[in-house]
Amino acid sequence: MKATEISDFHWTMQIIGDLDAGLIVVDKAYRVYAWNSFMQSYSGISADKIIGKVLFDVIEGLPESWLRKKVDASFKLNSRGFSCWEDRPYLFKFKNFSPISNGLREMRQNITFSPLTSVNGEVSHVSLVINDVTDIAKNKIHLMDSNQKLSDLSRTDGLTQLFNRRYWETCLMKEYESCKISGAVSSLVIFDIDHFKRVNDTYGHTVGDHVIRHTANELRKASRTSDVCGRYGGEEFTVLLPGTCANQALYFTERLRKKIESSIVECEGYNVKYTISLGICEISPYQSNHLNWLEHADKALYYSKETGRNRSTVFDLAFIK
Repeated sequence: MKATEISDFHWTMQIIGDLDAGLIVVDKAYRVYAWNSFMQSYSGISADKIIGKVLFDVIEGLPESWLRKKVDASFKLNSRGFSCWEDRPYLFKFKNFSPISNGLREMRQNITFSPLTSVNGEVSHVSLVINDVTDIAKNKIHLMDSNQKLSDLSRTDGLTQLFNRRYWETCLMKEYESCKISGAVSSLVIFDIDHFKRVNDTYGHTVGDHVIRHTANELRKASRTSDVCGRYGGEEFTVLLPGTCANQALYFTERLRKKIESSIVECEGYNVKYTISLGICEISPYQSNHLNWLEHADKALYYSKETGRNRSTVFDLAFIK
């Protein structure tokens, strides 16, 4: 080897060694031919312990099947490949040493697979460049979390943590349209707290808020994960019961009504008892849109209130005649 070639090789090895990224070179048998200082530092395995040996024999826990597919593709197609941390968080389980981890214990890695050709033009080796993208991942995860929190805030009622009216009405519209297309059954419930103004006037708004929260909690406990519960406004609540006929919805409302009737809300030295009135409407051809469906449930609620309160009523066409 000429002096200039030796010098060029020395510079190349320095550059490879100083890369702020991991560099590995393997042949078709997965014997390691390059293992730079980045890989030595994070793996704790020195170059002399791995060079010339099969990668999988030295490094435990590698996703061998996945990695072989990636590397073999570079050999066969003579083309570069790429793996993003969002698809596979990491190849090598290196610790994340960042002081602000954001819950990431392992380094997040982007990996580039590049074919290396010999003098005869054939692909003889493949290089793997492992880039530490933990900071990028943390920022993206933080942004996603922040966006999710903003989304939750935009659709959640602050006092009860149920869905707010605007978002709940969006769910109502989607449920109506879905049922009209599929022919599925679904029921809508609307209810409010009986004589709630009297509660506020007698005990104050702090106690009134506590009663509203108590109602929301009882509703949440009574409902299924598939049910869509909302605070429609003030002391008024709404529930969508997918896959539920009117009789089943009546069972749900009566169970909720009796639970609330038997409850005592303790707040600021007061023991408050209260009741609710409920209206039920099963989806049917008589509703021309989702608001019409809600209107029919409201008619049933009005009937409950007009006939003594603390009761459930299923909508009847007689209510609109």
